[in-house]
Amino acid sequence: MLQQQFACHGLINKIFCLIVLCSAALFSQSLLAGPLDRFERLVMPGELSTAHEKYKKDCDQCHKPFEKGAQNDLCLDCHKKVNQDVMKQKGLHGKIPKIEQINCSHCHAEHRGQDANIVPFDRDTFDHNRTDFPLQGTHDRLVCSSCHKKTEKYRKAASDCYGCHKKDDSHKGRMGKKCQNCHIELFWGESYYNHKKTDFPLKATHKNVRCIDCHPNQQFKDTSKTCYACHEFDDVHRSDNGKKCEDCHNEKAWEIIVFDHDKDTKFKLKARHQSISCQACHKGDVYKDIKHDCITCHEGDDSHQGFFGKKCQDCHVEKSWSRNTFDHTKETDYPLKGKHRTVECILCHKGDVYAELDDKCISCHRKDDSHEGEEGEKCENCHNVDGWDGNVLFDHGLTAFPLLGIHAITPCEECHLTSVFQQAELRCKSCHMKDDKEIHRKRLTTNCELCHNSNDWKAWFFNHDTQTDYKLDGAHKNLDCHACHTVAVEKEIEHDQKCISCHERDDYHNGSFGSDCERCHVTSSFKKIKLLN
Repeated sequence: MLQQQFACHGLINKIFCLIVLCSAALFSQSLLAGPLDRFERLVMPGELSTAHEKYKKDCDQCHKPFEKGAQNDLCLDCHKKVNQDVMKQKGLHGKIPKIEQINCSHCHAEHRGQDANIVPFDRDTFDHNRTDFPLQGTHDRLVCSSCHKKTEKYRKAASDCYGCHKKDDSHKGRMGKKCQNCHIELFWGESYYNHKKTDFPLKATHKNVRCIDCHPNQQFKDTSKTCYACHEFDDVHRSDNGKKCEDCHNEKAWEIIVFDHDKDTKFKLKARHQSISCQACHKGDVYKDIKHDCITCHEGDDSHQGFFGKKCQDCHVEKSWSRNTFDHTKETDYPLKGKHRTVECILCHKGDVYAELDDKCISCHRKDDSHEGEEGEKCENCHNVDGWDGNVLFDHGLTAFPLLGIHAITPCEECHLTSVFQQAELRCKSCHMKDDKEIHRKRLTTNCELCHNSNDWKAWFFNHDTQTDYKLDGAHKNLDCHACHTVAVEKEIEHDQKCISCHERDDYHNGSFGSDCERCHVTSSFKKIKLLN
């Protein structure tokens, strides 16, 4: 009923205005204006507001002739942001129920003068819940000017925390602009952050850790997720066990070790290996593809200095490094006997030589060969494993000088003055012609074997009658050999057989009877003269 009355009253006003204007036009200079402009002036209900004053000569911006329902579309065409809110159902206009059925003029009436308020708004009674930003917590107690500046439209007020609280950001932007991730509206100082929304949910002891412990200097973006990034200074291993703390530790307690070497690796820890520290084997950041051979860890403990090769397990066991389990008799073709049982392995196995090692004596004892190779390389012909110097067995009968008589019990060094046995002379004179032993002084030559034999040096025999050209008879039989043999002879004796060669001093004749003494004298006695014919 009220609308009908308002429409009727508006119509009467329009007709009245039209009559007045038409009458005045007869006496006005505005007759020069076009008919449509004159008509719009006649029907204009009042002055426009200051905001729309620029359109007072352009009614088509807001009205279409005889199409009252098109006014909303024209409003939204001009107020594009409001139109977007309506379309997206957000903001003040977008949240008004059935706003598409309400005329814009219902709230924003025009033609009421330049000073008219076309945006009726009561700050005291406005329900902020009708916007995209419901006031909660301390926001509900703020005055409008805290967020809305007087010179700007209400819609320009920031709807995010950072838009208002940038100056209050003690993080200085390092935490980003989503303050609501940690803070709540009830109290700015109280913070909460759901770490489950990140790639690193907080578990066990991490739940009680302060943010600053992992995010120093409020660095949150690109924070490392590795344990070592935070626990480097807690690493008692000093990075010797690498940087993958999670391989052994968990979040329940740093002291709890969860790594099972027997199950998680191919190298089971046995005996003394169970009590050693990880870094004893895992040096640096080495865990994957680490070698399982003993020498990898024990190279520095190798007292053999690599001479026994790298297969420590062939001799040693995990219970004790000093325990040796290698049985040379069972596991090789060379059983250790005699003094070889107590010989250190390194004396025979030099370098990395085990397989196909030469088992000849000379291969190890070449430097010990005092014979200087003159006796050949078959040491076993004389020596045995019980002792290098004891029980020397050698068949001298196989040589060019068989041992007979006294020689059979004579010590080797009596004839062999050096260990180079083949340098020994075979002649008697090489041993028996020394000044302190040889009483003949070479007067009977150096052929000792002419008189002596190996049974006994004193048991000598020489038959001058048969072994020489000069038969001994008469007084010559009992003469000492040196009586005639007075000059040293190296080779064969070439003695003059004339009497005068020995008896020249006994010649009373002083050579007057010549040098043929045997013409008068006989061998039985020098004084006995035989009758001359």
